[in-house]
Amino acid sequence: MVELIDYSCFLEMDILKERFSNLLLGEDMSGGAKGVSTALAISNAITNLSVSTFGELWRLEPLSLEKKVIWKREMNWLLSVTDYIVELVPSWQKLPDGSSFEVMISKPRADLHTNLPALRKLDAMLLGILDSFEETEFWYVEGVTVNDDETQNTNATAAYREEGKWWLPTPKVAATGLSEECRKSLQNQRECINQILKAAIAINTQTLAEMEIPAEYWDSLPKSGRASLGETIYKQITGDQFSSEAVFCTLDLSNEHCAFEVANRIEAAIHIWQRRMHLKRIHRPRKQREQTGRRSWSIGKENAPDSDKKAFLTGRAESLLLCLKQKFPGLRQSLLDMTKIQYNKDVGSSILESYSRVMESLAFNIIARIDDVLFIDNVTKSVLPESREAVDSRVYPFFRRVCPLDFNLTNPLPAMFDTPSPSVRSIPSTPQEALSGHITKDQSEISGSMV
Repeated sequence: MVELIDYSCFLEMDILKERFSNLLLGEDMSGGAKGVSTALAISNAITNLSVSTFGELWRLEPLSLEKKVIWKREMNWLLSVTDYIVELVPSWQKLPDGSSFEVMISKPRADLHTNLPALRKLDAMLLGILDSFEETEFWYVEGVTVNDDETQNTNATAAYREEGKWWLPTPKVAATGLSEECRKSLQNQRECINQILKAAIAINTQTLAEMEIPAEYWDSLPKSGRASLGETIYKQITGDQFSSEAVFCTLDLSNEHCAFEVANRIEAAIHIWQRRMHLKRIHRPRKQREQTGRRSWSIGKENAPDSDKKAFLTGRAESLLLCLKQKFPGLRQSLLDMTKIQYNKDVGSSILESYSRVMESLAFNIIARIDDVLFIDNVTKSVLPESREAVDSRVYPFFRRVCPLDFNLTNPLPAMFDTPSPSVRSIPSTPQEALSGHITKDQSEISGSMV
């Protein structure tokens, strides 16, 4: 027994060495200069660990003990670097003679100190909810059998397959459907996970907003906001009568790919105008000092309308972008967000962004699987003779589908259609606001017995 324990310890140490060697080499195992930054390497490591542990979560069932141990162990390894990310703050230190002087002391960085414990809590809650699906009133079958004696379940399966989810195992329920207790438990769990999803989106959005815009993004932008928008959108924005719906009527928004491209163009124009206004505010006082009073007054008079116009157009463009994201709540992350993730050098921000993104993905997938079961239950009960009573068949709003980001060495820029982005309509203002409400419910009420 002692030899077995020693062997497992050595094996775990070898895995740890391999993981951190991969991080230190920037995923370039040749040891050359083609490795990615440390921040991106850690982001990819968290993403890959999530994919190997949770996959696409095809069933509502507890995570295996082996996968749970691997997830917790390797996440602790990857998050251990945050223990040494600090910021220096001034403090007063007293000497034995009673005098005092100011010194700089270190303390945990504010964003990590606030958001990392919240993400750990969301992680533990999602794993706990998965563990609650050990004994359920539903089960899964692979494929669809033609000679199915249960007519109700056959109808439910057919309706389920019409949505194109052919790759997923089919949930099955009894001929009479789920019991009221089981259905209520599923709905309570869904409501709780929805709050977890909002909290993860809030942390991810806040982290991305605080990341610096990389120079590579500025270099990829057109020279003017008008060139970025195109003549059609620009004429609509600069017109006397502006309406978001009128602009949408002139655009091809037949699918999310087209909407994604339009959103990127509008966002690029906003940043172009904001940057030019910022540069003018910086350089204008210098020009005014160099010129005479009369000359300075004339320059200011000429530049004022241009700055006001850019501010006016920026406001309209921001309003249009918000309406577009509300119209398409499943839009992917913008090109700006993906560029920030790829070229970010801040390890702390990279950990928060990737951890919140994988929690968002896990929460979304659990909600989708719960909705699959509820859908099958609705269809099954709708064909019963006594199904005249109202059945809860609400269509729940979905957040974005989250796919992992993994920037390899051969792809210098992220693809245009790699990852989804959050619904602006449903994002709380702060992670603390999103964490309030149903997340603070008693865990026994949320993950009650499914039987």
